[in-house]
This record gives sequence, structure tokens and C-alpha cells, in this order.
Amino acid sequence: MTQAIEETVRRRLEQLGVEHQLIPCDPELADTAAFCAAYGYALEDSANTILVVGKSTPPRYAVCVVLAVNRLDVNRVVRDRLGVRRASFASAEETSDLAGMMLGGVTVFGLPPGLPVWVDARVMERERIVLGGGSRSVKVEASPAILRAIPGVEVVEGLAR
Repeated sequence: MTQAIEETVRRRLEQLGVEHQLIPCDPELADTAAFCAAYGYALEDSANTILVVGKSTPPRYAVCVVLAVNRLDVNRVVRDRLGVRRASFASAEETSDLAGMMLGGVTVFGLPPGLPVWVDARVMERERIVLGGGSRSVKVEASPAILRAIPGVEVVEGLAR
């Protein structure tokens, strides 16, 4: 699964045509804090990609991108945007099943079509960001402008606190 998702992400990045760099990383150091400490990146420049689920029948999903130093507002903003009474972070199993990615490597590049992608406005203020690369073995470094190149992405004020 790792090799297939990495190839999907690479293809998607090439299709977007936006300058980026792929950064190999030790899978044991893929979680944000460990990655930043080991590879010398600031938490303020790390953007986490989080799958969320609205508790409805059928469940409603969205992907949110927030800086590592902020907390996604699942209980208010995400819930309201999904139009549900309850929302939460998707489980590792749901994330793997829906996106084909493991926690620590989830990225907006290579997601299945039709998933809403919401980006906290503060992400767009950074000069460069580091995002997951689809697996725990690679990260993507780029200008936040790369996110605007993805069709349908919405930048949301106050998505995170």
C-alpha cells in the first residue's frame, strides 16, 4: 500500500505543476513533533492533514489542513460545516479505508474525489509548509499556494484555534 499511495501522490503533485520538494523521512519519525525535532523544521511550518467524520447516516467526511501549533475546531466549525450534530476525528482505520493512508502521512494530494478539503486560513500565511506525503516515509515541502492549486479546496477563517 505504501508504494502505491506514494506513486499516486507523486503523480498528483506533478499534475498540479506547483514547485515542491519531497523529503524522505524515517517512518518512526513521521509524527509531526518527532519529524520537526529530528529534521529541524519548525512546528509553525508543519501543516497536519486530518480526516474528520460527521456522525450521521450515512457518515459525512471532510479533510482539514491546520498548522501543527493550532487545534482543529471539530466541535463547532467542522460540525457546522458538515451540517451534523456530532463530529470527530476519523479513526486510523477509517482514514486508511477511505484515503488509503496511514496517520503520520495523510496528505491532501491523492485523496479520493468528492471529499471536501478545508484549509485553515493561517496555513496560507506561512512562507513554506511541510505536509504529509501519503505514507510515513515521505513529506512534502512547498509554498502554501500548492493547496490553492487543488480544485475545490476552501480556505476557512477560524477552522482551527
